[in-house]
Amino acid sequence: MNTISSLLEKIASAKELDFGTIFGEAIELFKKTWLQGFLLQLFTLVVMLPLIIVLYMPLIGMVIAQQESGYNDNQAFTNFFAGMSVLYVVFVIVGIFVLGTISVALNAAFYRIVKKLDYNEQVSTSDFFYFIKGKYLSKIFVLMLASFGIGILGAILCYIPLIYAIVPLSYFALFFAFNPELSVSDIVKTSFKLGNKKWLISFGLIIVASLLAQIVGFLLCGIGVLFTATFVYHPIYLVYKNVIGFEDNNAIEEIGTVSE
Repeated sequence: MNTISSLLEKIASAKELDFGTIFGEAIELFKKTWLQGFLLQLFTLVVMLPLIIVLYMPLIGMVIAQQESGYNDNQAFTNFFAGMSVLYVVFVIVGIFVLGTISVALNAAFYRIVKKLDYNEQVSTSDFFYFIKGKYLSKIFVLMLASFGIGILGAILCYIPLIYAIVPLSYFALFFAFNPELSVSDIVKTSFKLGNKKWLISFGLIIVASLLAQIVGFLLCGIGVLFTATFVYHPIYLVYKNVIGFEDNNAIEEIGTVSE
């Protein structure tokens, strides 16, 4: 089990990473995980579906009202927004945070799946729901609130700090996935420490991986994005692997080396 002090020490003494090597390893790893990445997208869509329905039902009602009174009638828009009660708005906001928490839990579980496949371990569909438990969801909820707060603060400060914060925020779910025993403040601290230490290579990997995933997905008739979207998770995972590592697997590798 990693402690906050050992994590910070590993980050401080991290070796230089090569962009090309990490990106090449990410492509090879993605070949092992693309199916699980597709399942992650499906599970996320299923989780978000109730919120989408709640959000769009009133809009559908507005469209019907416009058809009855004419598309140039602005009164339909006025009636729509006037009819949105405070209770409805609160319900939508709460729904966004609750379903967002589940989504982050799925993303964290996906990192664990990626690690298993990286080390040629068996995975199952139930692994996606590893963090869908009360003891984890409360911490994930607070972590998501922290992410939201940092994002809002970055946007208020003319978006430049938000560009910087993209990298540390990308490590939140990753650090939680492999160090769920840490407090939220420790997860935020280590994420920003690693994000600052490896900001340039992390930012470059995120941008290039995102563009590649979108381009390939578009070339595959659009629906291919469901298969390629999770590629962006892999370079970040590999940065973490090279800087922090995994103690259990390192121990097994050392035993194997001694045996030889």
